[in-house]
Amino acid sequence: MELFERTTSCGLVNSSHLNKTIHLSGWVNRRRDHGGLLFIDLRDRGGIMQIVFNPEFDKEAHKAAHALRSEFVISVTGTVIERTKETINSDMPTGKWELQVTSLTIHSASKTPPFAVDEAEKIDEELRLKYRYIDLRRPKMHNNIKLRHNIIFAIREFLNNEEFYEIETPILTKNTPEGAREFLVPSRIHPGNFYAMPQSPQLYKQLLMASGMEKYFQVARCFRDEDLRADRQPEFTQLDLEMSFVKEDDIISTVERFLHHIFKKLFKIEIELPFPRMKYDEAFSSYGSDKPDLRFGLKIRECTKLFENTELKFLQPVLKKGGKIGGIHVSNCPFSRSELNTWTEKAQKMGAKGLLWIRFKKDGSIDSPVAKFLPETFKEQAGKIFHNVGTDSVLFLIAGQYEDAWPLLGRLRLALANALDIIPKDVFNFSWIVEFPMFEYNKDEKRWDAMHHPFTSPQDGWEKLEPGQMKAKAYDVILNGVELGGGSIRIHDSEKQQKVFGLLGLTKEQVQKKFGFLLEAQTLGFPPHGGLGLGLDRLVMLLAGEKTIREVMAFPKTQRMYDLMMQAPSAVEPDQLQDYGLRLLPKKK
Repeated sequence: MELFERTTSCGLVNSSHLNKTIHLSGWVNRRRDHGGLLFIDLRDRGGIMQIVFNPEFDKEAHKAAHALRSEFVISVTGTVIERTKETINSDMPTGKWELQVTSLTIHSASKTPPFAVDEAEKIDEELRLKYRYIDLRRPKMHNNIKLRHNIIFAIREFLNNEEFYEIETPILTKNTPEGAREFLVPSRIHPGNFYAMPQSPQLYKQLLMASGMEKYFQVARCFRDEDLRADRQPEFTQLDLEMSFVKEDDIISTVERFLHHIFKKLFKIEIELPFPRMKYDEAFSSYGSDKPDLRFGLKIRECTKLFENTELKFLQPVLKKGGKIGGIHVSNCPFSRSELNTWTEKAQKMGAKGLLWIRFKKDGSIDSPVAKFLPETFKEQAGKIFHNVGTDSVLFLIAGQYEDAWPLLGRLRLALANALDIIPKDVFNFSWIVEFPMFEYNKDEKRWDAMHHPFTSPQDGWEKLEPGQMKAKAYDVILNGVELGGGSIRIHDSEKQQKVFGLLGLTKEQVQKKFGFLLEAQTLGFPPHGGLGLGLDRLVMLLAGEKTIREVMAFPKTQRMYDLMMQAPSAVEPDQLQDYGLRLLPKKK
């Protein structure tokens, strides 16, 4: 029978333990055999402590210790002593001390692990995900998970003081068209019917406002059956909140203050409030994005007029179709001519049909594939648009329809900033994007879609406008070019809600089938309300300095939505499918 106790964490041994007998437990991080002496770095979640097996301390413990290898799980008892000056490890918090072991218990042996914990950074990510429980033993991964916990705890602390209720909402819910593809779950009790897993708790939190809860929040699990990317997973965690009797400013202020609370409590950083606000139209025209990174300049400028009277034939068809030309000006450009030409290839990989560059050289001349077609006054004219056109600077230009060309310019802007290394590090740049369009036109389906979701309230005067002109009472919070979260004031009037559904092309029958419960609730005393959903995974990713949310989630999926560790999804037996009234069809060729 194993008998052991624990005095403290390996990483918390300090001078108060000197010359005392203590008990430690953990994993063998490293083993060094120096003849008669055996040194082990013992690791737990608190850190590392060096322990020493010496036959003069205890012969049985010293003999048993020869079996130890990496990742064995053990408990030891011994006396804390000071290391000699020449053996002190100043890189470890416990580097001044070591433990003279007098008793050893081996709880679990380990085969040779697929990779060493302290070398996992060099290992292929798929192998790390397959053995995620080993990967999570790394101090870096442990610190990411700890940071995630601390952030969530600080949010709960703040919202509790603000008199919010934390309320859980169902995971098995109704299939409703809210934008993203949903995961469906067949019902055994109701054959032929399906639950949906929530994209967000959107409808439930609105109904909680109808319930008189007034202030709700939840650390909510959300599910979307979409293609993955660095900051997206099929299941993710969102801070969800909703408030009654509020305007946009009330919600924005609450979010700013809880972010201020997090930064002050966890990082001793005073972020400046309020965050700057930018209208969607300005963000798109100046940065080609609704989540602009404002840590650097390189604004996009429209320069269509510069080329209206030129002989550049390849631009004329674009302009005749109502297209526009946008440009980015780079001062003191370090790129050679051959490097400038490669930027055309890079732009094409981003989706552009082409990229035109024009360099203003130090001798005052213009260098460009189209230099001979430009008027002598071109530099002077360009200076009126870009304001600071000087020698050894370059214009990068893309032409096309506004809604297509400007996002490409936005991606080009980010690529140039990274290549020029002009994005400040260790800077937290927050902003709000407001006054989003209410709808966006779906060219493929030839209909209007909701920019956020169909429950977003339009701004006053919307009845007199065409769908493409309507603005929403919507807002997104941005950090360093990443959308942390978004929200809106919701529709609480049944008549207005039905009109919005109608603009989205939903028939009365479809509306009643999908949202009848919401429309009825809106006729039974529904308060004005609004809220926001904030991606906790993205927030932790940014604060941890990671590039993907997989590094701040305990058990993420791969880019192909596969769990390598659990080997999921997996096939099920035909009998199980029959229980749900299902059968597999042959795969289409």
